[in-house]
Amino acid sequence: MSQTTEAQAQSGWRRRWPLIKKILTYVFFALVIGLLIGLARNLDWQEVYSTLRNYRGETLWMAGAAALGSYAVYCCFDVLGKGYARHDLPVRQILPVTFVCYAFNLNLSAWVGGIALRFRLYSRLGLKPAQITRVFTMSLLTNWLGYMWLAGLIFTMGWIQPPANWEIGGTALRVIGVGLLLACLAYLGLCGFSRQRYWVVRGHEIHLPSLRLALVQMALGAANWSLMALVVYYMLSQQAAYPEVLGILMISSIAGVITHIPAGLGVIEAVFVAMLADEMSKGAIVGGLIGYRVIYFLVPLLLATLVYVVLEARAKKLRSGNQPQAPRGA
Repeated sequence: MSQTTEAQAQSGWRRRWPLIKKILTYVFFALVIGLLIGLARNLDWQEVYSTLRNYRGETLWMAGAAALGSYAVYCCFDVLGKGYARHDLPVRQILPVTFVCYAFNLNLSAWVGGIALRFRLYSRLGLKPAQITRVFTMSLLTNWLGYMWLAGLIFTMGWIQPPANWEIGGTALRVIGVGLLLACLAYLGLCGFSRQRYWVVRGHEIHLPSLRLALVQMALGAANWSLMALVVYYMLSQQAAYPEVLGILMISSIAGVITHIPAGLGVIEAVFVAMLADEMSKGAIVGGLIGYRVIYFLVPLLLATLVYVVLEARAKKLRSGNQPQAPRGA
């Protein structure tokens, strides 16, 4: 095959890949919908209501504290971006912006919270688009680096076993875990020993952080995922082992990302029911996950909406204060 023919074939695949990816996503989405319909038909909704009604105050307080800790850790992601993007915004301005973006990201997708709101709020605080992009990149990397090494450790150690009827087995999960850990090691190696510290991709400079900063990224990212799982653990009334809950959350979260469903609505529930069916009743699992969504998703979203209104009001006041005054008598 000539070089021209090969180039044409590669170009054809590049043109068709977005369509193929979209078809695969729709197929996966349809399978999830079918699973959820079957789950809803076989669910004891009276037990779900009973689970929600019988939560002790102590359980709710512990779950709320874990959720607060998770949000506090996530807000540090953008604080890391302060040095990486080389901007001078004070931490007191960074924290509320990050909180708003995270809450909207979880509930309304990354396009709304992770990207659109970040650019809107940070640009009003004086950051340039290139700086905002670097802050967002640092936050995104921190989150998924934490996921990769934590999930890699859990899968490799065999702390979680997929159900027998799943296509992916325990051995395949271990192989995936080893791959995730190797990817993390490769990233650390680049950050610590690469002589080339930046690359230009489509006009944007991508800079490698230092090894120390990369290690902090991984620690913060893992802490956020661990605290998130702790909320689920408490809302399941501690009836499943925490390492198992953490591992299932790792699997369900990536399934939610694949389907592009905001908040992974329904996907998380389907995965938890499939993997905990031998330990807990379906009603208790779904009830616990509804409680988790209220504490980790909806309550923060309400608070973030109020904070966003305040941030917008301050920005409007700042703009009006900066407008030149018309001379008297004009």
